[in-house]
Amino acid sequence: MAHKLLFKPTFILTLTKQFTTKSHNYSHHHFLHHHHHHYPFFHSKISSSFLNLNTHPISLRSTTTTATAAAAIPNYGGYLDLTDDDLMRQCEMGTFKSSGPGGQHRNKRESAVRLKHLPTGIIAQASEDRSQHMNRASALKRLRSLIALKVRKTVDLDAYAPPRELLQILPPKSLIRGAEIGSQIGPNNPKFAMGMQALLDLIFAVDGSVSDAAKYLGLSTGAVSRLILSDDSLRKEVNDLRASKGMKPLK
Repeated sequence: MAHKLLFKPTFILTLTKQFTTKSHNYSHHHFLHHHHHHYPFFHSKISSSFLNLNTHPISLRSTTTTATAAAAIPNYGGYLDLTDDDLMRQCEMGTFKSSGPGGQHRNKRESAVRLKHLPTGIIAQASEDRSQHMNRASALKRLRSLIALKVRKTVDLDAYAPPRELLQILPPKSLIRGAEIGSQIGPNNPKFAMGMQALLDLIFAVDGSVSDAAKYLGLSTGAVSRLILSDDSLRKEVNDLRASKGMKPLK
């Protein structure tokens, strides 16, 4: 069976408000040409390619940014297999002063961190800590989750075998999950992102059908639905895909 074609990526950056683009054909170069001069609050080392934001003034209190619903990036790249240092080498980092209440505890240094993953264009940020080092670590963790949600690997359903990282997040009652896999990994485990990515690869390959995905995983439809619903971001991604296919959301 031929690999399924995935959607061409389109991004919506969500800070404290959400912005959209009108067309997949909107030129990224044209977008940057009209927007690069509107953000004096960014650190001077950030290049214009980093500033793909809307021209309206925005607050930077939000801790993450995401790509659009059901817009997969067909460029697997093995990014989640990288060490933190190697993943950081693929990123452009910017710092800024986080907004917040006034007074003596207001953060007056550029300790908030924003990371742009250059191979995919995915952006994550963190501003909740007074330490730039801590915010950098938080932003990198969020970047991993966003990569898991947005970067797809094509799946050959005719020769499908769930990868180990997916088996690790499946409940023990799955018929294809061997005892050697160990205990089920939950959403709070850092390794969950890799399993979530593999699960989404399969769900995209079956066009959002949870029942079809369940057959490949040796589980009931209800068990796969509960797994998806165990993580809010995973649930949203699946429901956005299902909505694009005219299917009802999981609840």
